[in-house]
Amino acid sequence: MSVLDNQPINQSFLSPLGFKLQIKKTPTVNYFVQSVNIPQVSLGTADVETPFSKIPLPGTKLSYGYLQATFKIDEDMKNYLELYDWLSGIGFPDNFAQYTSIAGAGVTTGDGVYSDITLIILSSAMNPNMEVTFYDCFPVDLSAVEFDSTSVDVQYATATVSFANRRFDIKALG
Repeated sequence: MSVLDNQPINQSFLSPLGFKLQIKKTPTVNYFVQSVNIPQVSLGTADVETPFSKIPLPGTKLSYGYLQATFKIDEDMKNYLELYDWLSGIGFPDNFAQYTSIAGAGVTTGDGVYSDITLIILSSAMNPNMEVTFYDCFPVDLSAVEFDSTSVDVQYATATVSFANRRFDIKALG
């Protein structure tokens, strides 16, 4: 096989501009998402000791980094409060009713502690091209909201949320 036979079929680059994020549990957040990432995936190693050096062998478990999304906060803070209520309901509820409202509904409906999240990656023609599904996600961090009256121009408030996830799958849609 020559080098000329080994050319990719699609020579277009992946654009970071075309995407849609869908979080079943927080529908108001979806519309305002400005950026999102596909998290790091790592495979640990097991070192085998020899008299001369360590020999690394592939590990047996994948570790997934946090899914992070940055979003503009709406004027009524509904999208921020969706995440805040979810986070406080599973992390430090004031009473049993608050926790039950988050956890009691069940995993399968998207109303429980966990929610699946779908990232649709668009092609250069802005058509759905790839789908990344993150399973059993829950928020672990919600950033601060900054207010500053000294700004000359209006810089609308944003926040970043980090989600832990069990795993994710990537599949082509086309």
